[in-house]
Amino acid sequence: MTERCDVLVVGAGPAGLAAAQAAAAHGARVALVDMQANAGGQVWRRDARRPAPDPARERLDALLAGGRVRWLGQAQVVAAEPGQVLVEQAGTAIELRHDALVLATGARELLLPFPGWTLPGVTGAGGLQALVKQGWPIAGRRLLLAGSGPLLLAAAATAQRHGARVVAICEQAPAARLRAFARQLWRWPGKLAQAAALRARLAGAPYRAGRWVVAAHGEGRVAEVELNDGERIAVDQLAVGYGLVPNLELAQQLGCALQAHGAHACVRVDALLRTSVATVYAAGEACGIGGRDCALVEGAMAGHAAAGALDAARALQPRRARARAFAALLPEHFRLDPRVLAAATSDALVCRCEDVRLGEIDAHADWRAAKLATRCGMGSCQGRICGAALAQLRGPAFAPSLSAAGPRPPVFPVRLAALAAHGAAPHAPPPAASEPITHSVPQGTVP
Repeated sequence: MTERCDVLVVGAGPAGLAAAQAAAAHGARVALVDMQANAGGQVWRRDARRPAPDPARERLDALLAGGRVRWLGQAQVVAAEPGQVLVEQAGTAIELRHDALVLATGARELLLPFPGWTLPGVTGAGGLQALVKQGWPIAGRRLLLAGSGPLLLAAAATAQRHGARVVAICEQAPAARLRAFARQLWRWPGKLAQAAALRARLAGAPYRAGRWVVAAHGEGRVAEVELNDGERIAVDQLAVGYGLVPNLELAQQLGCALQAHGAHACVRVDALLRTSVATVYAAGEACGIGGRDCALVEGAMAGHAAAGALDAARALQPRRARARAFAALLPEHFRLDPRVLAAATSDALVCRCEDVRLGEIDAHADWRAAKLATRCGMGSCQGRICGAALAQLRGPAFAPSLSAAGPRPPVFPVRLAALAAHGAAPHAPPPAASEPITHSVPQGTVP
């Protein structure tokens, strides 16, 4: 099946929804694609148990009512090249041909290994928030959240609202840096009010600066958390997250130039959010972690520019600069203490898919060499978790996004039946003989 649109937007979080709205406002025919059944991404994920205003649903309904937007939910991008993207939806392959493409692919959580991090009951902070919103039971459980950044407070508030007993929130940044961060929030009154409201909601939960998890203990399930100061806290649930990492697989496959972004990378864009590939734009976390405000203004800018309305895009540049100025405070004040990384001992699993321990990686010079020798990053997550962790633990040489061997299709696991039904799928060049071949089709998907 082949469809045509003027602007294709991949990702239906705040950035993608804003891009689709802006492009449609100029009369463009827009296709909006997302892996989830509902729009909103992580920021506006629908809470199944607590009916509340749903900004993502409201925006999507308004777009669909206008008749200019085609919504493709639960659709996975399989492969892409300039001018066409192949997606799979409900087992059907759809080739979307377009004049302009907006990448609003969001981010994933940065998880760092430590002894016990694979025990049942241990999740990422953002992962816990998503699970709870989707109806996962948390009421009555003793929960400890640890890591770094504002996501900890948001995840704690969500869990507490669903009945969790938050026994502690452990922020690895020292108190002096947190106070320096708070002193600058007067420049963004909305952010200050949001932080104050979250902290008030969590008034009964101990907030500990300069603390991080060094191990989780338990027989068959997490039961106790050990902190860097030697304290042990009994828990039923542990959630640990150290910020976010941009999703760049699709941008890499299209050949978009990247640039360093801390230990990781982001898409390089110009002042109008154009990438190095003609007619391809990027917005939101793909351009560097910035949060909802950056996503909304950059999504609108990219949508305007993709529809050819460059003046409308330029008019939003001051708003973007202000949002990015706030985003720049986060890595400055929540940068990881090097001692946090020391919790990843040599016998800790770093690649859960292929059972590779950190000590096995240390014999290799870079990501490609480690992947060849150990199969690290060749499991079902395709290096999204272990690759980001290794980039943080061992430096940019181990960052998949900065590796010379970029991702090949399929971008995500796909049914062979969908590919077989579509004979004109975009193809990547065959790998070199010395390059490892990644297998993205998990067991059980072959018809």
